[in-house]
Amino acid sequence: MPPSAVPRTAALIVAAGRGHRVGAPLPKQYLGLSGVAVLRHAVQAFASHPRIERVQVVIAAADRPLHDAALSGLDLPAPIIGGATRQRSVLNGLEALDGYGFDLVAIHDAARPLIDADTITRTLEAANREGVDGALAALPLADTLKRGNADTMVAATVPRQGLWRAQTPQVFRFERILAAHRAVAALGDDEATALTDDAAVAETAGYRVALVEGAERNFKITTSADLARAERELDGPMETRTGTGFDVHAFGPGDSVTLCGVPVPHSHGLAGHSDADVALHALTDALLGTIGAGDIGQHFPPSDPRWRGVSSDRFLRHAADLVARRGGRVVNLDLTIICERPKVGPHRERMRVRIAGILGIAIDRVAVKATTTEKLGFTGRGEGIAAQALATVVVPVQEQT
Repeated sequence: MPPSAVPRTAALIVAAGRGHRVGAPLPKQYLGLSGVAVLRHAVQAFASHPRIERVQVVIAAADRPLHDAALSGLDLPAPIIGGATRQRSVLNGLEALDGYGFDLVAIHDAARPLIDADTITRTLEAANREGVDGALAALPLADTLKRGNADTMVAATVPRQGLWRAQTPQVFRFERILAAHRAVAALGDDEATALTDDAAVAETAGYRVALVEGAERNFKITTSADLARAERELDGPMETRTGTGFDVHAFGPGDSVTLCGVPVPHSHGLAGHSDADVALHALTDALLGTIGAGDIGQHFPPSDPRWRGVSSDRFLRHAADLVARRGGRVVNLDLTIICERPKVGPHRERMRVRIAGILGIAIDRVAVKATTTEKLGFTGRGEGIAAQALATVVVPVQEQT
């Protein structure tokens, strides 16, 4: 494709490793980081990026339950099972993406959860330049390098000019990196194991790979100290934000209503352009309010036929992704559903579980309450349902300009 055209791009998140050096009972990509799995942080960074069309995760076969819990609520394809080496895992992921017509693929380590949107964008743009086969995020070395001998004595000073620390994402023209990985795999596992990143695979094919300045924050979690550092990066300096949401939908034809993504039997349905989930709409507006991102109608206008009948969990996930792009996370959601009928109580716990799953947060961060208006007003007359919500998030402090 011409370098000036907008390329179709997929992201491949490599999460099949074991990460023994972190010293935890779980693989490091499934450890909690500010209340969210390390893997989820990495996946959301790419899933929320406007230039990424598809995110494919590669995991170890034994980790499927951990993967499902970590990424609950995200709209992703089923994970691909990796191989015995990183190179084989990447190849398996690339093979799964083959045939979808992607021009570029961004390959990223799940153990780098703090990747930012700007670094992703810079790397994508560099890989799409004319005369380039790929690009990788990297940092130029600043420290003086020493080569040691067997006695741990200094043997020589190594010139640092032109040396970089490789990071991910590493972005390549899809067909070329797939061909390079297939060629390396054909050589056998010994050769494949020696290649520690995808740029090294590209080098074996003689490809031109550009260096793009990455970010210090985009470090790889290898030890428990790295995990603690990532916690500090996420936790400060932070500020707490709150937002409110309110929504109303009238009853219409039907035999059930959808509340919090849960179908509830009733004598009527709810009228609306989407699935009319009044509860998720209120929660969506509350989350948008925490970061000053407008309201649900701005993001999903009812005049747009794309949203006709769509499930409202997409709206709530979009709002949460916007918070995540700001480096924030959801602390608490407090929802009140207002109606005479149907009764919410029997379905309350399912609703809490569904909301927590959509957002990937602990269930004790979600409150669902119900009340009536004592037969007063439109809800009291049984004409519809209202919902009001309060959202609390923490986001990084931004300097005033």
